[in-house]
Amino acid sequence: MLSFTGNLKVFLALELCDLRKGFNGLQSVVSETLHEDLRSGALFVFCNKRRTRLKVLYWDGTGLWLLMKRLEKGTFSWPRDVEKGVTKLQLVPEAYAMLTDGVDLRGAKMRPWYDRA
Repeated sequence: MLSFTGNLKVFLALELCDLRKGFNGLQSVVSETLHEDLRSGALFVFCNKRRTRLKVLYWDGTGLWLLMKRLEKGTFSWPRDVEKGVTKLQLVPEAYAMLTDGVDLRGAKMRPWYDRA
């Protein structure tokens, strides 16, 4: 079963990613580009170029999870304007939940395509 601790760390890989990568490809991005330890228990979130898909890599202590979300319409509000050389952004779990639910984090507004009916 997938469960997270109360002190969950979430890292967004700011560079858009080829989501054809699987466990090993994303693991190398975590270590070589983000300079993080995959086994730290953090979520590592990657987005495709069109910002319509997310992949999340997570080590639960016994193995790796690879989760994916594809939007049927609209795009994820992915951070763009960051300092040069910055490869990751750390989010609190609540911000991660809003990101995956379609909330625009810049103004904390629901994206126009998002209808939670």
